[in-house]
Parts: sequence; C-alpha cells; structure tokens
Amino acid sequence: MEFTVCCVPVSAMRKEPSHRSEMVSQQLFGERSVVLEEPVGDWIKIELKYDGYRGWVQKAHLSEIDSDQFDSGERGLTAAWVNEIDYNGHPMHVPMGCSLSAFSNGKAFWRKNIVHFKGEVWNPAEVKVTPKLIRNIAYRFLNTPYLWGGKSVFGIDCSGYTQLSFKFLDMYLPRDAWQQAETGEVVNFLQEARCGDLAFFDNDENRIVHVGILLSNFEIIHAAGKVRVDKIDSQGILNQDTGNRTHRLRIIKRYF
Repeated sequence: MEFTVCCVPVSAMRKEPSHRSEMVSQQLFGERSVVLEEPVGDWIKIELKYDGYRGWVQKAHLSEIDSDQFDSGERGLTAAWVNEIDYNGHPMHVPMGCSLSAFSNGKAFWRKNIVHFKGEVWNPAEVKVTPKLIRNIAYRFLNTPYLWGGKSVFGIDCSGYTQLSFKFLDMYLPRDAWQQAETGEVVNFLQEARCGDLAFFDNDENRIVHVGILLSNFEIIHAAGKVRVDKIDSQGILNQDTGNRTHRLRIIKRYF
C-alpha cells in the first residue's frame, strides 16, 4: 500500500482524471492519503485519511511517506490566514488549517523532502470550546469566496467551511452537508439553538444541499457566494443585503 501527503498549498480532487472534470473536494498541504488505483497519465486516485473522501489528484501534488508517518497522530494545524513553509530550501505559502503531519520540533522528513515550519501552530486538542472561540474561528473566513469543492481560505464551499471550522475546535465532521446532517443531536426548535449549532437546508427534492454555523437563534454564518452573516428564522435564511429568502431550513444539529 502506498501512502502519500499533499506537498502543495491546495490540490484539487477531481471526479475523473482530467482537468476538465468536476472538482469534488480539495486536499490541503500536509493532508495524508492512501493510493487507491494505478496512475492514469499524470493523475492518481487517493482516499484522504481524515474523512475518507476519494478523488483524482495530480501526482506532482503528492509526496510519498512511510507507513508510520501516515499512522502518526496530528501535530497541529497552521494557525495564520497564510503561513510560510520552507520546503526543500524554498518558501511556500500555505493556507490556514493545513495539517502538520509527522512534524517534530517544526521539522518533517517526507522521504527525500525536508519541510520546516516556524510559524504559529494551532493545537485543537488543547482548546476550550466557547461561543467566543466559535465566533473567532468562524469570522476568520469572512468574505472568503464560494468555490464548489473548496475547503480553504482561498475558496470554500458550505460544508468545507463547517468541516474546517470544526477541525479547529477538535470536532470531526464528514465532508458533505448531507453526511454532516447525519451526525450530531437534533435541536427541535430554532429558539433553542445556540452558537455552534449547525443548520441544514434542503431543496425541492428534500435533499440536504446547504449548511451553516448558527451564531445565535437568529443569525447564521455560511458560505453562499462568499462566507457571510445573514438572518435566519424558522423558515430559513434571509439575505441581509437583499431581504430575499435564499435557503429553506430543514434541521438543526448540535455537536458541543
């Protein structure tokens, strides 16, 4: 079995081995994966260790690692909005939330590749989750542009936003909104919601298609066009700029 780690700031994961194929997700620098299939040209199919998501990525975006590095625990996340990494003696700027996989004392050896990081490290296991901290993390993504399949401050989709935000809070969420809706505990009424609950929204086919983080029982932050704060009531989201109703509320879940 071949184990790999993402060695570029952000790498597109595509449905098929082609640049023209839909981007289904992304891997961020330091994310570990296992190779699933033989390469097809410059493409290789992987499964991410963190959430089991599968997709085709460019081989040049991966570095091979040893099995013990693949199995090692997380060593923290990059904490700044943009962080400088030294990769084989050259600078690389990576986004907030990258995994410092197999790092020790700010250094990692991924086979022939030497990686140094001297920046601020966020250790999710050491945080105390409070409404103030939830808001602090959520607001750091404000105005990040919406990007289908995106999950970084350079471009993000609704479930990528909730997943990465919760990762900073040491709470695992699966990748897609419908998967996230199957976890957590139900909050029966919006009036009972509190900061950090997730609100899920459906379409005319009753499929969960959107998710956001509740800041209170009347306000939500979510990725729609960009990461933005809007009003919410028992029917759904009201765009603060236009006054239009944009999403229909289906269910609220609690995780903390």
